[in-house]
Amino acid sequence: MPLLGDPGHSEMVASLEMLGARLDRPEAIIVVSAHWEERVPTITATETPSLIYDYYGFPEESYSITYPCRGEPSLARELHLLIESAEIDANLNHERGLDHGVFVPLKIMYPEANIPCVQLSLLSSLEPESHIAVGEALQGLGRRNVLLIGSGFSFHNLKAFFAPETAESSKSNREFEQWLSDTCCNPTYSAGQRRQKLTRWSEAPGARYCHPREEHLLPLHVCFGASADGPAEVINLKVMNKESSMYVW
Repeated sequence: MPLLGDPGHSEMVASLEMLGARLDRPEAIIVVSAHWEERVPTITATETPSLIYDYYGFPEESYSITYPCRGEPSLARELHLLIESAEIDANLNHERGLDHGVFVPLKIMYPEANIPCVQLSLLSSLEPESHIAVGEALQGLGRRNVLLIGSGFSFHNLKAFFAPETAESSKSNREFEQWLSDTCCNPTYSAGQRRQKLTRWSEAPGARYCHPREEHLLPLHVCFGASADGPAEVINLKVMNKESSMYVW
Protein backbone atom coordinates (compact mmCIF):
# COMPACT_ATOMS: atom_id res chain seq x y z
CA MET A 1 0.00 0.00 0.00
CA PRO A 2 2.82 2.51 0.66
CA LEU A 3 4.26 1.77 -2.80
CA LEU A 4 0.88 2.08 -4.54
CA GLY A 5 0.23 5.62 -3.33
CA ASP A 6 -2.29 4.85 -0.59
CA PRO A 7 -2.97 8.17 1.23
CA GLY A 8 -3.22 6.41 4.59
CA HIS A 9 0.48 5.58 4.29
CA SER A 10 1.73 9.01 3.15
CA GLU A 11 3.32 9.89 6.50
CA MET A 12 5.11 6.54 6.55
CA VAL A 13 6.50 7.15 3.06
CA ALA A 14 7.63 10.68 3.95
CA SER A 15 9.34 9.46 7.15
CA LEU A 16 11.18 6.66 5.35
CA GLU A 17 12.29 9.01 2.58
CA MET A 18 13.57 11.43 5.21
CA LEU A 19 15.54 8.70 6.96
CA GLY A 20 17.03 7.46 3.69
CA ALA A 21 18.26 10.98 2.94
CA ARG A 22 19.43 11.75 6.49
CA LEU A 23 21.32 8.61 7.47
CA ASP A 24 24.87 8.04 6.29
CA ARG A 25 24.78 5.81 3.24
CA PRO A 26 25.44 2.25 4.46
CA GLU A 27 27.70 -0.29 2.80
CA ALA A 28 25.14 -3.02 3.51
CA ILE A 29 21.74 -3.41 5.15
CA ILE A 30 20.39 -6.03 7.56
CA VAL A 31 16.60 -6.19 7.81
CA VAL A 32 14.75 -8.03 10.57
CA SER A 33 11.27 -8.51 9.10
CA ALA A 34 8.11 -9.38 10.99
CA HIS A 35 7.19 -11.69 8.11
CA TRP A 36 9.74 -14.45 8.63
CA GLU A 37 9.80 -16.74 11.66
CA GLU A 38 12.11 -19.71 12.17
CA ARG A 39 12.97 -22.01 15.07
CA VAL A 40 16.42 -20.39 15.28
CA PRO A 41 17.68 -17.07 13.86
CA THR A 42 18.16 -17.59 10.13
CA ILE A 43 19.94 -15.36 7.64
CA THR A 44 19.52 -15.14 3.87
CA ALA A 45 22.80 -16.04 2.19
CA THR A 46 22.04 -15.90 -1.52
CA GLU A 47 23.94 -13.57 -3.84
CA THR A 48 20.87 -12.65 -5.92
CA PRO A 49 17.76 -12.73 -3.71
CA SER A 50 14.34 -12.96 -5.34
CA LEU A 51 11.28 -11.21 -3.93
CA ILE A 52 8.51 -12.99 -2.04
CA TYR A 53 5.06 -11.47 -2.62
CA ASP A 54 3.78 -12.71 0.70
CA TYR A 55 0.37 -11.04 0.60
CA TYR A 56 -2.92 -11.61 -1.17
CA GLY A 57 -5.93 -9.64 -2.38
CA PHE A 58 -3.95 -6.60 -3.54
CA PRO A 59 -3.98 -4.93 -6.99
CA GLU A 60 -2.20 -6.77 -9.79
CA GLU A 61 0.65 -4.27 -9.94
CA SER A 62 1.66 -5.17 -6.38
CA TYR A 63 2.84 -8.55 -7.69
CA SER A 64 5.21 -7.03 -10.25
CA ILE A 65 7.17 -4.81 -7.85
CA THR A 66 10.92 -5.18 -8.34
CA TYR A 67 13.87 -4.52 -6.06
CA PRO A 68 17.00 -6.05 -7.64
CA CYS A 69 19.44 -5.49 -4.78
CA ARG A 70 22.29 -7.91 -4.27
CA GLY A 71 22.63 -10.17 -1.29
CA GLU A 72 25.88 -10.35 0.65
CA PRO A 73 26.82 -13.91 1.60
CA SER A 74 29.97 -12.76 3.41
CA LEU A 75 27.89 -10.56 5.73
CA ALA A 76 25.43 -13.40 6.22
CA ARG A 77 28.29 -15.68 7.28
CA GLU A 78 29.59 -13.05 9.71
CA LEU A 79 26.14 -12.68 11.27
CA HIS A 80 25.84 -16.45 11.56
CA LEU A 81 29.18 -16.65 13.36
CA LEU A 82 28.35 -13.75 15.69
CA ILE A 83 25.03 -15.24 16.75
CA GLU A 84 26.47 -18.70 17.29
CA SER A 85 29.39 -17.16 19.23
CA ALA A 86 26.76 -15.86 21.65
CA GLU A 87 25.71 -19.51 22.17
CA ILE A 88 22.53 -19.06 20.13
CA ASP A 89 21.91 -21.66 17.42
CA ALA A 90 21.55 -20.05 13.98
CA ASN A 91 21.17 -21.08 10.35
CA LEU A 92 21.99 -19.78 6.89
CA ASN A 93 19.37 -20.03 4.14
CA HIS A 94 20.78 -20.09 0.60
CA GLU A 95 17.43 -20.11 -1.20
CA ARG A 96 14.95 -17.74 0.47
CA GLY A 97 14.22 -14.37 -1.10
CA LEU A 98 13.24 -11.09 0.53
CA ASP A 99 9.68 -10.56 1.76
CA HIS A 100 7.66 -7.33 1.67
CA GLY A 101 8.90 -6.36 5.13
CA VAL A 102 12.24 -5.88 3.37
CA PHE A 103 11.54 -4.59 -0.12
CA VAL A 104 8.77 -2.12 0.77
CA PRO A 105 10.80 0.10 3.13
CA LEU A 106 13.98 -0.30 1.09
CA LYS A 107 12.27 0.68 -2.15
CA ILE A 108 11.22 3.92 -0.44
CA MET A 109 14.49 4.63 1.37
CA TYR A 110 16.97 3.46 -1.29
CA PRO A 111 15.04 3.17 -4.59
CA GLU A 112 18.20 2.57 -6.64
CA ALA A 113 18.50 -0.91 -5.05
CA ASN A 114 22.28 -0.59 -5.14
CA ILE A 115 23.07 -1.48 -1.52
CA PRO A 116 23.44 -5.19 -0.69
CA CYS A 117 20.93 -6.57 1.79
CA VAL A 118 20.48 -9.63 3.96
CA GLN A 119 17.39 -10.59 5.94
CA LEU A 120 17.38 -11.95 9.48
CA SER A 121 14.40 -13.95 10.72
CA LEU A 122 12.47 -13.71 13.93
CA LEU A 123 12.28 -16.67 16.28
CA SER A 124 9.04 -18.63 16.13
CA SER A 125 9.01 -18.72 19.95
CA LEU A 126 8.25 -14.96 19.87
CA GLU A 127 10.07 -14.58 23.22
CA PRO A 128 11.06 -10.93 23.79
CA GLU A 129 14.21 -11.79 25.76
CA SER A 130 15.47 -14.07 23.00
CA HIS A 131 15.13 -11.33 20.40
CA ILE A 132 16.99 -8.84 22.58
CA ALA A 133 19.76 -11.44 22.95
CA VAL A 134 20.02 -11.84 19.17
CA GLY A 135 20.38 -8.08 18.86
CA GLU A 136 23.09 -8.04 21.53
CA ALA A 137 25.03 -10.63 19.54
CA LEU A 138 25.11 -8.21 16.61
CA GLN A 139 27.02 -5.62 18.66
CA GLY A 140 30.19 -7.46 17.71
CA LEU A 141 29.76 -6.84 13.99
CA GLY A 142 33.20 -5.96 12.64
CA ARG A 143 31.93 -3.81 9.80
CA ARG A 144 30.63 -0.59 11.28
CA ASN A 145 28.87 1.01 8.29
CA VAL A 146 25.97 -1.42 8.25
CA LEU A 147 22.37 -0.30 8.71
CA LEU A 148 20.12 -2.53 10.84
CA ILE A 149 16.40 -2.06 10.18
CA GLY A 150 13.70 -3.59 12.34
CA SER A 151 10.80 -3.79 9.91
CA GLY A 152 7.60 -4.25 11.86
CA PHE A 153 4.93 -1.90 13.16
CA SER A 154 4.30 -0.21 16.50
CA PHE A 155 0.58 -0.81 15.87
CA HIS A 156 -0.53 -4.02 14.18
CA ASN A 157 -4.14 -4.93 14.80
CA LEU A 158 -5.45 -5.57 11.29
CA LYS A 159 -9.09 -5.76 12.31
CA ALA A 160 -8.82 -2.41 14.09
CA PHE A 161 -7.57 -0.67 10.93
CA PHE A 162 -10.96 -1.30 9.34
CA ALA A 163 -13.21 -0.99 12.40
CA PRO A 164 -14.98 2.19 13.54
CA GLU A 165 -12.86 4.30 15.87
CA THR A 166 -14.11 4.48 19.46
CA ALA A 167 -12.97 6.41 22.51
CA GLU A 168 -11.72 3.16 24.02
CA SER A 169 -9.75 2.06 20.94
CA SER A 170 -8.18 5.51 20.56
CA LYS A 171 -7.18 5.45 24.24
CA SER A 172 -5.57 2.01 23.91
CA ASN A 173 -3.67 3.07 20.81
CA ARG A 174 -2.48 6.33 22.39
CA GLU A 175 -1.47 4.80 25.73
CA PHE A 176 0.60 2.04 24.17
CA GLU A 177 2.36 4.54 21.91
CA GLN A 178 3.15 6.71 24.93
CA TRP A 179 4.48 3.69 26.80
CA LEU A 180 6.65 2.59 23.88
CA SER A 181 8.08 6.06 23.33
CA ASP A 182 8.86 6.43 27.03
CA THR A 183 10.44 2.97 27.14
CA CYS A 184 12.73 3.58 24.18
CA CYS A 185 13.49 7.27 24.64
CA ASN A 186 13.38 8.22 28.32
CA PRO A 187 17.00 9.13 29.17
CA THR A 188 16.50 8.44 32.88
CA TYR A 189 16.12 4.68 32.40
CA SER A 190 19.08 2.38 32.84
CA ALA A 191 19.78 -0.32 30.28
CA GLY A 192 18.35 -2.87 32.69
CA GLN A 193 15.15 -0.93 33.22
CA ARG A 194 14.64 -0.49 29.48
CA ARG A 195 15.29 -4.17 28.91
CA GLN A 196 12.85 -5.22 31.63
CA LYS A 197 10.10 -3.01 30.24
CA LEU A 198 10.55 -4.35 26.70
CA THR A 199 10.66 -7.93 27.97
CA ARG A 200 7.36 -7.38 29.79
CA TRP A 201 5.80 -5.31 27.01
CA SER A 202 2.49 -7.22 27.15
CA GLU A 203 1.78 -5.64 30.55
CA ALA A 204 1.79 -2.15 29.04
CA PRO A 205 -1.53 -0.30 28.67
CA GLY A 206 -3.20 -1.15 25.37
CA ALA A 207 -0.53 -3.75 24.54
CA ARG A 208 -2.74 -6.57 23.33
CA TYR A 209 -5.11 -4.23 21.52
CA CYS A 210 -2.18 -2.87 19.51
CA HIS A 211 -0.52 -6.29 19.14
CA PRO A 212 -2.91 -9.27 19.31
CA ARG A 213 0.16 -11.20 18.11
CA GLU A 214 3.60 -9.74 18.79
CA GLU A 215 5.56 -10.52 15.64
CA HIS A 216 5.37 -6.92 14.40
CA LEU A 217 6.80 -5.53 17.65
CA LEU A 218 9.76 -7.90 18.04
CA PRO A 219 12.01 -6.43 15.32
CA LEU A 220 12.29 -3.45 17.68
CA HIS A 221 13.62 -5.75 20.41
CA VAL A 222 16.43 -6.90 18.11
CA CYS A 223 17.33 -3.28 17.32
CA PHE A 224 17.27 -2.35 20.99
CA GLY A 225 19.62 -5.24 21.79
CA ALA A 226 22.00 -4.17 19.03
CA SER A 227 21.97 -0.53 20.12
CA ALA A 228 24.00 -1.08 23.31
CA ASP A 229 21.25 0.94 24.97
CA GLY A 230 21.14 4.71 24.85
CA PRO A 231 17.78 6.43 24.31
CA ALA A 232 16.31 6.30 20.85
CA GLU A 233 14.91 9.15 18.79
CA VAL A 234 11.18 8.81 18.11
CA ILE A 235 9.38 9.76 14.90
CA ASN A 236 5.63 9.98 15.49
CA LEU A 237 3.24 9.47 12.59
CA LYS A 238 -0.18 8.20 11.65
CA VAL A 239 -0.73 5.17 9.44
CA MET A 240 -4.27 4.42 8.30
CA ASN A 241 -5.47 6.81 11.01
CA LYS A 242 -3.66 4.96 13.81
CA GLU A 243 -0.95 6.50 15.95
CA SER A 244 2.37 4.79 15.32
CA SER A 245 6.06 5.48 15.65
CA MET A 246 9.55 4.76 14.38
CA TYR A 247 12.67 4.59 16.55
CA VAL A 248 16.21 5.49 15.55
CA TRP A 249 19.33 4.50 17.48
